[in-house]
Amino acid sequence: MASTSKTSALLQLIRFDKPIGTLLLLWPTLWALWIAARGVPDCGLLAIFIGGTFLTRSAGCIINDLADRRVDGAVKRTSGRPLVTGAVTEKEAITLFFVLMLAAFGLVLLTNPLTIWLSVAAVVLASTYPFMKRYTHLPQLVLGLAFSWGIPMAFAAQRGELPAALWLVFLGNFWWIVAYDTKYAMVDRDDDIAAGVKSTAILFGRHDRVIIGALQLLCLLTLYLAGRAFELGLYFNLSLVVSAALFGYHQYLIRERERDACFRAFLHNNWVGMAIFAGIVLHYSASAATQ
Repeated sequence: MASTSKTSALLQLIRFDKPIGTLLLLWPTLWALWIAARGVPDCGLLAIFIGGTFLTRSAGCIINDLADRRVDGAVKRTSGRPLVTGAVTEKEAITLFFVLMLAAFGLVLLTNPLTIWLSVAAVVLASTYPFMKRYTHLPQLVLGLAFSWGIPMAFAAQRGELPAALWLVFLGNFWWIVAYDTKYAMVDRDDDIAAGVKSTAILFGRHDRVIIGALQLLCLLTLYLAGRAFELGLYFNLSLVVSAALFGYHQYLIRERERDACFRAFLHNNWVGMAIFAGIVLHYSASAATQ
C-alpha cells in the first residue's frame, strides 16, 4: 500500500494526470518536425521527440516544484503538491529529476551533434525558468524560450541545419506562450502578490487583457510570415483563422479575470496548437496528393 501511495505521489509530482503542459510543449515541436521534413518526418525522430517532450516536461515540473516548495503552500492552486504535503521528499524529487533528464539525454544522443548541442541550451532554459519568478516579473519570457526550443532542435534533427525561417516559427510560438502563460499567472495573481512571487500578470495589471491580445496578434502575424517563408498554403492560413477565433474566445473567458475562467482559457490553448498542426499536416497531405 505504501509503495502504491508513493508511486501515486511521484506521478502527481510530474503532472502525469495533467498532460496539458506536455501537449503545449509537443504541438510546436510537431509543427517544426512536419515543416522540416516537408511532410511526414522520420518515424524514429518522431518517437524520440514525443518521448523527449514527455520526459523533459516531467523533469521541468520537478525542478519547478523544488524551486517553489517554500511558497506553494500559500497558493490555493498548489497547496496540495507532493513536496508541500511531504508525500515526496526533496531527495526523491531530485533523484527522479536526474533519472528523467538522463533518459531524455539518452534519446537526444540518438540524433546528431547539432541537436545534441542545442539540447544543452534546452536544459539551461528549463532549469532556469522556475527561479526567474524570484527576480523578475518576466519569467514567462524565459518559459517562452524554453518551450520554443524544441523547434530548432526538430529542424536540426530532421535537416541537420537551421534555416533562417525557422526563427519565425520560434518567435510566433514565443508570443503564444507568453500570452497563455500570462493567463495561467492570472489564476494565481492574488496569491503570488501575497507570497512575493513575480509574473507578467502582476506586471501588466489592469492592462493584462490588452497586452495578451497584442501578443496573440503578434503570434498570428509571425506564424503567417513563417507560413509564407515555408510556402505553406490555404490550409495553414485557415488554421490561423481558427486560432484567431479561439483567441477571441479566450478573451471572452478572461473578461472578468475570474480565477477558474482564466484557467479554462489557459487549458483551451491546447486547441490552438492542435489547429495549427492540423493546418500544416493538411497542407503537406494535399501537396502530396497533387504530385
